[in-house]
Amino acid sequence: LKLSAQVREPLPPSQEMPAAAMDAAAPRFPWEQLSPEEQQDVMGIVARVRARDTASAPPGSSGGAEPGFARKSSELALPSVSLSFRGLAYSARFPDGTTKQILEPCSGRFDSGQLVALMGPSGSGKTTLLDMLAMKKTAAYEGEVRLNGHQRDPKTFRRIAAYVGQEDRMPAHWRVREAVEFNARLKQPLGSSAGRKVARELVDTLLEEFGLAEVQNTYIGGPQVRGISGGQRRRVCLARGVAARAPILFCDEPTSGLSATDAELCVKSLQAITRKLNVLAVVVIHQPRVEVVGLFDTLLLLTSSPGRLTYQGPMAQARGYFESLGFGISEQANPADAFMDLVTPGSASDASGALSQAYQALQAPKADAAAEAAASTGATVAEMLQAMQPQEGDARSLRAVLGASVSERAAPVSTQVAVVLARKARITCRNPLAGLLTVLMPCLMGTMLGSVFQGIGDKMFLQQVPFFFILVTGSCFQSMGFMAQLVDERIYVKYETSEALYSEWVIALASFCVDVPIALVGASAQILIAYQFSGFPGELFETIFGWTLLVFLVYDSLFSCVAAFAPDAQLAQLVATPMLTIFMLFNG
Repeated sequence: LKLSAQVREPLPPSQEMPAAAMDAAAPRFPWEQLSPEEQQDVMGIVARVRARDTASAPPGSSGGAEPGFARKSSELALPSVSLSFRGLAYSARFPDGTTKQILEPCSGRFDSGQLVALMGPSGSGKTTLLDMLAMKKTAAYEGEVRLNGHQRDPKTFRRIAAYVGQEDRMPAHWRVREAVEFNARLKQPLGSSAGRKVARELVDTLLEEFGLAEVQNTYIGGPQVRGISGGQRRRVCLARGVAARAPILFCDEPTSGLSATDAELCVKSLQAITRKLNVLAVVVIHQPRVEVVGLFDTLLLLTSSPGRLTYQGPMAQARGYFESLGFGISEQANPADAFMDLVTPGSASDASGALSQAYQALQAPKADAAAEAAASTGATVAEMLQAMQPQEGDARSLRAVLGASVSERAAPVSTQVAVVLARKARITCRNPLAGLLTVLMPCLMGTMLGSVFQGIGDKMFLQQVPFFFILVTGSCFQSMGFMAQLVDERIYVKYETSEALYSEWVIALASFCVDVPIALVGASAQILIAYQFSGFPGELFETIFGWTLLVFLVYDSLFSCVAAFAPDAQLAQLVATPMLTIFMLFNG
């Protein structure tokens, strides 16, 4: 009782407590006012409380640390960053020339270590605001976004920012640990021993914090492959975003489609990572449960028609702010549900107009001032990348970072090719349909073709023409089966290339080096088997085999081209059929 009666205020500089006590005791007491015996008692009490909290904390939780309590800094912590925006607004333009205001001008500032929630009803522009902050909005918009006071560079911003979308599409035969290591390796500038050590430590930390350590060797899975659950798959996507060692993480509704428990685990993991790695996480979330609301540090609440800000500030103070305006919120109610009822136009508790006007009068000037204050020049992207380099890194890594310009992608070309090619080969070997059937079916087709035309080499030339036609055309169908696979791959390839993990031509090269040889082996086996049945002399084999493989490469390129622009696999088949017919009319 005597200790709890002390005033919980920060110590003046003249009364700073010892470093050991500073690390152990929180909140701080007027340390010098206590006797040595009382100081010792306080140290014992705090030690026992910490031991109890650590033992009772669930795996992957942040230990329930409250503001004001000392936190142990992580060796993997990233450099601090400030993201400020002023006058961000967006209007959609229609073909008839009319426009519709989606988001009215808004300003604000976020700093490292914050878990920010963007909330609002449908049509409030929360995803639009996230895309503008993450530099994912391709259409023109108003306003500016600054990083540490500097204008964002489209070429280098992706080096320090990661984006996790709503889709969680990944290769089904990929293991959880491999997925996280993939992003970690491709975000390391050089393959030095120090960099590899940091990457391994980061991957281990992420697997532990996101609750994925027990399933790290399990397949991601898919519709036809048994793997991890939907909540775990979403946490893998979040872990991949953090594995890029980006001080800023943008998440578009990471809890959509998940159960309440899985959604809480996702947000708890994000909270732990923001604390441990000093990450700024900006999350679009829709009506979270009451346990999830308290995990966020900052809330941006928007209303719709058009999108306008109604609150911007600490999540813990949101209830008091609305009550000060005369909008009482029950203690038993979920704050998120109560907030959404107030800002949803047409609802029974609709107060969106009044709250928007109150924001403009009370909070908008402070938000503008905060964005203006963030305009002071801070660390550049190159300086932040240098700070993230291992201390024992060699001179080459420093020159790579401190060069005249920062490259768009962290990993060199050799690393990109090696990592992407290794993944392609690995998941192909694990997929029996991609390997075995691609070789087995042509062998069966060659046996059937040879049985029908057995001894055709001794017949007249006109009787031999159908054999050559079917041999050349049939072998070219080997690549058509890869079209659906290419369309599926394009979904996650688009995400990975947009995050500057590797160049587009790298994945094309990996597909050519893995898929084409497999199809080529199948086509060659079909030709060899059918030719053995035909009875043609051996001196003709080289010419027939060469022309057949040449036409095979033409068909393979054609099918790959169609799969590259077709919206889905079904339309790809429809588009390829007329082209295939034209080629068949002239026998290739």
